[in-house]
Amino acid sequence: MFAAIDRQNVLRRSSFTLSTAIEAFLDPLLIVGVLLCTAYYYDDRFGPHYLILCALSFALTFPGNVAFHEIPRRMLRKLVSNWLLFVAAMGTFGMVSGYVHYFPQHILIVWAVLTPFVLLAGHWLVRAVLPRFMAMDQNHRVAVVAGVNDIGIKLVQQFHSNPYLGTRVVGFFDDRSTDRLQSSDLAPMLGRMSELASFVKRHHVEAIYLALPMATQPRILALLDDLKDTTASIYFVPDIFVTDLIQGQLDSVGGMPVVAVCETPFSGVSGMVKRVSDVVLSLLILILIAPIMIGLAAGVKLSSPGPIIFKQRRYGLDGKEILVYKFRSMTTTDNGAVVKQATKGDQRITPFGAFIRRTSLDELPQFVNVLQGRMSIVGPRPHAVAHNETYRKLIKGYMVRHKVKPGITGWAQVNGYRGETETVDKMEKRIEYDLEYLRTWSLSLDLWIIIKTALVVVKDRNAY
Repeated sequence: MFAAIDRQNVLRRSSFTLSTAIEAFLDPLLIVGVLLCTAYYYDDRFGPHYLILCALSFALTFPGNVAFHEIPRRMLRKLVSNWLLFVAAMGTFGMVSGYVHYFPQHILIVWAVLTPFVLLAGHWLVRAVLPRFMAMDQNHRVAVVAGVNDIGIKLVQQFHSNPYLGTRVVGFFDDRSTDRLQSSDLAPMLGRMSELASFVKRHHVEAIYLALPMATQPRILALLDDLKDTTASIYFVPDIFVTDLIQGQLDSVGGMPVVAVCETPFSGVSGMVKRVSDVVLSLLILILIAPIMIGLAAGVKLSSPGPIIFKQRRYGLDGKEILVYKFRSMTTTDNGAVVKQATKGDQRITPFGAFIRRTSLDELPQFVNVLQGRMSIVGPRPHAVAHNETYRKLIKGYMVRHKVKPGITGWAQVNGYRGETETVDKMEKRIEYDLEYLRTWSLSLDLWIIIKTALVVVKDRNAY
């Protein structure tokens, strides 16, 4: 369940290493193991109902999507949000089907509470032990890189900083003179391209990475001919990676391979999962907050003259204009070619408007926008059309954020970039977080953002 919807900013990997195997099996095995140990501890009868639950749990969580090289904070976030999603999905299925009644309630509760701690401990243990095991010479794959350039050096840095990849780069090959080459302290220069094939055969090199510009195609073809007499795996690292990939992935057009450089994360199954989660959560939230919205509507109407709902033109999916709903919080409803952002102490904001802006209650009508399909619950926040036209000329990659539907809350907002962006630098940071969201989207990330939004609203004072 997790891996199918957690897409990273890398091309889909076809290689299978020890670390990727452990990453795939660790979480499913620990989840099943905690369930069985809990049942054994409470001396519950192990029957077919446990076999079915174990099989479902393994199938829904295989392969694990928490990589060992990820920073601890991201590891914690993914483990917790993945488990919350799993408990919600299995709990809903169990109650609807009645399957939950086959198990003692205390066993399910202990399993639900204990598992995330076991997952966290398991990942910390593997992170401590696996690098030492991978450091042994016999567990390393020997590799060389053809091409001393930005791409080649960055590739070697990745292997050097990530011991879980299990690859040791012994050096570079390049035809240019030493004075024309970029320096790298991580691997030595071993020779010219014509010497690569013989070196690979003599030193039993297992992997060759061709980090050569596409303009040198004849040289690449000649090199590939030379390498046909070796058993080494050959990988081409195209120089498209000098750009900032958004959901970079392999695809095909009628059998012809193509590489996606900039793509939405919500294509295919991922798009369906995103839409279903938006509709279900929006319906549930609107039902729960209906009394609050009625009270807020009355407050807006009584506090100042004007409409209850403010409809503002924003850019939506693919840069198309949409109307976004908000409870009116100002005495004016700017929606033209020039829209001034709200600032601290802004005289246009009504007393009641200040309250609903600070608590983000003015955004609640946007759940209707989500049901209409104009917005998502989580995504880059929509800016006024006037702001878009200004910032798209100042910030590189600004419009890429419109590869997805705008959201009620977003990754930038829960990382401190909520409310006024009075400088271009602040807007640039907001866009950086928006693009990071596009690169690393997963359903668990959406859940984490929703949880953090609730916490941010309580203590944040950046919204005016």
